[in-house]
Amino acid sequence: MDWKTFQALLSGVNKYSTAFGRIWLSVVFVFRVMVYVVAAERVWGDEQKDFDCNTKQPGCANVCYDHFFPISHIRLWALQLIFVTCPSFMVVMHVAYRDDRERKHKAKHGDQKKLYNNTGKKHGGLWWTYLISLFVKTGIEAAFLYILHYVYDSFYLPRLVKCEVSPCPNQVDCYIGHPTEKKVFTYFMVGASALCIVLNICEIIYLISKRVVRVANKIKRRHRNLPPLQDNYNDDPFNNGTMPLTVPEPKEKPPSFRSANKPLLMPPGLKLDKKIRASAPNLTS
Repeated sequence: MDWKTFQALLSGVNKYSTAFGRIWLSVVFVFRVMVYVVAAERVWGDEQKDFDCNTKQPGCANVCYDHFFPISHIRLWALQLIFVTCPSFMVVMHVAYRDDRERKHKAKHGDQKKLYNNTGKKHGGLWWTYLISLFVKTGIEAAFLYILHYVYDSFYLPRLVKCEVSPCPNQVDCYIGHPTEKKVFTYFMVGASALCIVLNICEIIYLISKRVVRVANKIKRRHRNLPPLQDNYNDDPFNNGTMPLTVPEPKEKPPSFRSANKPLLMPPGLKLDKKIRASAPNLTS
C-alpha cells in the first residue's frame, strides 16, 4: 500500500477541517499510520510462521491458526484505516463540485459575479456533508472496535492456546509468537481508535452548537430590526396580527357650561361695578 499517496489525498481535507478535525488527522497519521508502517507491520510480519504447535501432523498448525486468528490484526487495521478515511473524501469532492459550479458561473456571467463567497466554507450542503462524514467515521471506528473485541475476546492475546480442530489427532498446545509485543500494539491501536471516536464526537457537538448559536443570533437581529408596535396592538381581540391598529388623535372637547359662564378677564382699570344704581336726573335748576 502506497501510504505517501494516501497522505497526499488526505492533506487536502485539512484545509476544510475544524480544529478538532485537524487534531483527528494528526492522530491518524502520527499514532496510527506511522505506527502501523514503522512497527506494527514488522511485529505481525509473519505471525503464521511463529505460530508453533507441539505436533507434526500436516495441516494441524494451519487449521489451528485459522481457528484462533480468522483475520490478522495488521490486515484488519489496514482495512480500518482505509474505511475510516474515505468519508473525508466526501468533503473534498463536495468542494471540488462547488469549484466547478463557480467556474461555470463566472464563465457565463463574468468574473465579478460569484456564486459562492468561499467554496470551502461550511455552509449549506457542505455543512451537512461534513457532519454526515463525521457520523460515518464514528460508526466505522466503533464497528471495527467491536469486530476486534468479538474476534479476539476483549483484545487479549494468550501465550498458549489449546486446539482440538481436525486434522489434529488430539488436543494440542500451540504457542503464539511475540505475544507481549502484539498485546502492547493491540492496546495502543485500540486506544488511538478510541481517541479518534472522542474527537469525532467533540467535533459533532462543536458544529451543531455553533450552528445553533448562529441561528439564534440571526433570529435576535431580525427581531431587533422590526419596527416597535403600539400598545394597543395586542389588546384588540379582533386584530389578526397582520396590521397594527391606528388610534385617531383626540379632538378638542366642546366648552363646558362652567367654562362658558366664567367671567372674562379684563384689565383692572376697566372693571365694572357689580351693582348698577339707577339715578334720577337733577331737575333743580
